[in-house]
Amino acid sequence: MWQRGRMHASFPVDVDLALVGGGGAASLVLAALDRHGVTGLRVAVVDPVHKRGQDRTWAFWGLPGDDLDPLLSASWSQVDVVTPAGRRVLTLDPLRYAMLRSAPVYDRAAEAEQRLDAVRISAPAGDLHDDGERVVVRDPDGRDLVRAGWVLDSRPRRPKRPGRTSWLQHFRGWWLAADRPTFDPQRAVLMDFRTPQPQRGVSFGYVLPVDDRFALVEYTEFGPALLDDSGYDAALRGYADLLGLDLSALRVREVEDGVIPMTDGPFESRPSPRVVRLGTAGGATRPSTGFTFSAMMRQADQVARALAAGRPPVPAPAYPGRHLWMDAVALRALDRGHVGGVEFFERLFDRNPPERVLRFLDGVTSPAEDLAVMRSSPLLPMTGAVLGDAAGRLRARLRR
Repeated sequence: MWQRGRMHASFPVDVDLALVGGGGAASLVLAALDRHGVTGLRVAVVDPVHKRGQDRTWAFWGLPGDDLDPLLSASWSQVDVVTPAGRRVLTLDPLRYAMLRSAPVYDRAAEAEQRLDAVRISAPAGDLHDDGERVVVRDPDGRDLVRAGWVLDSRPRRPKRPGRTSWLQHFRGWWLAADRPTFDPQRAVLMDFRTPQPQRGVSFGYVLPVDDRFALVEYTEFGPALLDDSGYDAALRGYADLLGLDLSALRVREVEDGVIPMTDGPFESRPSPRVVRLGTAGGATRPSTGFTFSAMMRQADQVARALAAGRPPVPAPAYPGRHLWMDAVALRALDRGHVGGVEFFERLFDRNPPERVLRFLDGVTSPAEDLAVMRSSPLLPMTGAVLGDAAGRLRARLRR
């Protein structure tokens, strides 16, 4: 039950901060607390599994020179966006596109736990009881595990209400190893839309090379339904053929799978006075793309800065309200067939500077930049989606 840290004879444990869930979001918070020199804080981590090793890969963009640089597997100042019409090489300066694997993140979190003298409780968390002064974390059988001043809960949750549009970003990737130079380590393929497109949704492949003999090759779909194992493998084999890769000469070292919600349903980031949700449960996933990591980083940094200053650990909303509205419209347009997925993303990258697109996808563009992004989308189809979204919101309010 207990791992490391202060030992206690009985439950519940009294702490200032409890992290419920020990995955990526919690790991980033622990690292941020350590980075900002937070001291004197009693911390507990409640999770039945102590995350270690490689179980996921995050790709994101940002300015070079931040705290993550020593942990990166690779980064690129140029990326390719490929459509049936051709290939665009996007120069990202001053940004860079980066790949971060989970093992160094978990290792850094473990080091931070040691320095914070955090208590790890290897048990599943159940209900959280918040009386406005303290939060009691209970196990699924109702036993009190922790009493905390604040709880940061990153366990997966459904939206507070079903979305008007609910899609999934789902994917499978192969880590491919070669015995001779095969990949171009200078450029990543951000999106390759030459893959066969599903009847409802959009698909693409991408390539993240670590060096000229090792790369992640992945197939991704945005849409309402998942594939089976044979479907993902067939799609990956087809994409490898498009890239001109001879799979018989390559080794699949690892396989990565994932499913990320893409929905305009609202996530409740603060369900009670002293409980704050992080990660996807706290709205960190961008509804129109499934990107999550940059928002998780912002949440972790804001939490740590607040605690260092003696303030409540409540981060700002992950995305501006206008971006969530734009995402809802885009999802509706794609779902109802007002605009094709390849056309939508092709126009987005063709009619905007790369830095603007990437900043928009991260949710950090200004209103003026957002207007420029909106002008790059097909006017009539998107107008229809705007009107449909407004009607859907009105119907939902009348039902409530």
